[in-house]
Amino acid sequence: MSGATQTSLARRGAAWSLLLLLIFLAAWEWGPGLLRIPSFIVPPLSAVAKEAVRMWEVTDLLRHTRITATEVLVGFILGSLMGAFIGYVLGMSPTAEIALSPYILALQIAPKVAFAPLFIMWMGFTIYPKILVAILIVFFPVMVNVLTAVRTVDPDLINLARAFKASRAQIFWKIEFPASLPPLFAGLRIGSTLAVVGVVVGELVGGNLGLGYLLSFGEGQANTAMVFVAIVMLTIVGGIAYGLVILLEQRVLHYLPKRVHTGF
Repeated sequence: MSGATQTSLARRGAAWSLLLLLIFLAAWEWGPGLLRIPSFIVPPLSAVAKEAVRMWEVTDLLRHTRITATEVLVGFILGSLMGAFIGYVLGMSPTAEIALSPYILALQIAPKVAFAPLFIMWMGFTIYPKILVAILIVFFPVMVNVLTAVRTVDPDLINLARAFKASRAQIFWKIEFPASLPPLFAGLRIGSTLAVVGVVVGELVGGNLGLGYLLSFGEGQANTAMVFVAIVMLTIVGGIAYGLVILLEQRVLHYLPKRVHTGF
């Protein structure tokens, strides 16, 4: 497919996306009134925008957003590094997988919300409990993707490398690691959104700062517009995190063939 065709398809997709956004915003602004939905249930877009301006000036919305974004970033990076490391270790060592898998699975099965109060009891109302919850949530999808990728590497390639006297480190860096990169980035995409969930869980359970705290505060004040503002800001934070992963993936996996678009 030519570059001009790809550019045309990208512009068409962007135009449709913008149109859908405008339709959604218009429905948000006038839909509740037309359907006679009380503003304390679904406030119109203008009321949410007005509340956002008030929160920016009075409640220091920027500071709360910055704190949540920092927690998301740190939790995502640490959870991803731990997940990738454990995934590679288990993938290369069947013995380690058999020994550690039951405990990792038990940690994943346990509800992450249950850990948040425990972390707060240990570390107080600081950023560390929120980061730890994010790490727990991000860890598993990254680990599973990496483990699966390493386990499914073509054994003939590994046997061929061994026949040429390649060391274990060379087999990993030349065969297993490159083969695991696409699944790794798939796990990172999932983890970038789950990190927001983990941080919000921690802030809801025991936070006095951050967007999760504003969610809880708005609910306690029956301020629906404040809750919507916090949700919008959390969506923006998660979208930025996801976009950064996409940009990194495009830089690292630039050698992969581009998707061929068909149809309309």
